[in-house]
Amino acid sequence: MSNQLDALPMSPAEVDDFLAAARQEVAEQTFDSSDNQRLQRMVECMGDGRGMVRLGFADTLGKIGKPATPFLIEALLNHVNPVVRRASAKTLTLIADPETVPPLVQALLQDEDTVVKGSAVGAMARIGEASVPVLLEILASPLHPESTKGHAAWALAFIGTAAKDYLYREIASDSESVRAAVVGAIAKIAQDSGEAAAFEVLVNGLQDSSETVRCEAAAVLGNLTYKPAVPHLLELLNHREAETRKAAALSLMKIKDASALEPLRSALEKEAEAGIKQVISLAINQLEKQSETDDWD
Repeated sequence: MSNQLDALPMSPAEVDDFLAAARQEVAEQTFDSSDNQRLQRMVECMGDGRGMVRLGFADTLGKIGKPATPFLIEALLNHVNPVVRRASAKTLTLIADPETVPPLVQALLQDEDTVVKGSAVGAMARIGEASVPVLLEILASPLHPESTKGHAAWALAFIGTAAKDYLYREIASDSESVRAAVVGAIAKIAQDSGEAAAFEVLVNGLQDSSETVRCEAAAVLGNLTYKPAVPHLLELLNHREAETRKAAALSLMKIKDASALEPLRSALEKEAEAGIKQVISLAINQLEKQSETDDWD
């Protein structure tokens, strides 16, 4: 299947008419989805210099759905124009067909364009549970750069509850990257559902052997203002790793529990590193201000 038509390019007016006709037929359910040449031309038109035109073709192809996916996949993987590759990935997001996960992974791992990579992982996130196993594989592999793992971690968090069975199992993974990503994703579950098991995983993450995982757990517990985590965070103020102490202080600052004030003052006196002392002082100041506000309520 060629991804570039041999026909002469269309003028902007012809492209507009072509789009309008396709839109109308799709709306009236008269579009011939077996017309391969027309579908391929529609994908080509997503290289148009006008954003609204690209969006119009993407929306129309998204409504056509599965019949358009072979042409979108071909363009995603092989088209010379990155604009067409980007638009193809974004259109596959609209279709959200689990069968497109393998080519989307290929684009994420191999395309040189960062927008294509981001759009491909966005489509995987939208597809949901079917993408989870390969996202976990990417995170566990030492072959992929941190930027790619960051994309995979974001997608897992986006999928959230739909990936729950995988996430609760993979929190015990041997891979630090997997555990850190799982903590971030489970934080989304905790926020959306409030289920106790999610918060339990996050609190347990504070005792992980990996500093990255501990800091991630502390950060999300702070963002969730989860007060039952306060005693566990206070223990981390005495941790041997400086970044862990810093993460604990920042989390306590966000949770705004006045019971943390005295332990933070004690930690400040013992802290040897100037940068960490600054963070602890900031946490103390914020909690003191909060206490003063509470006194006036």
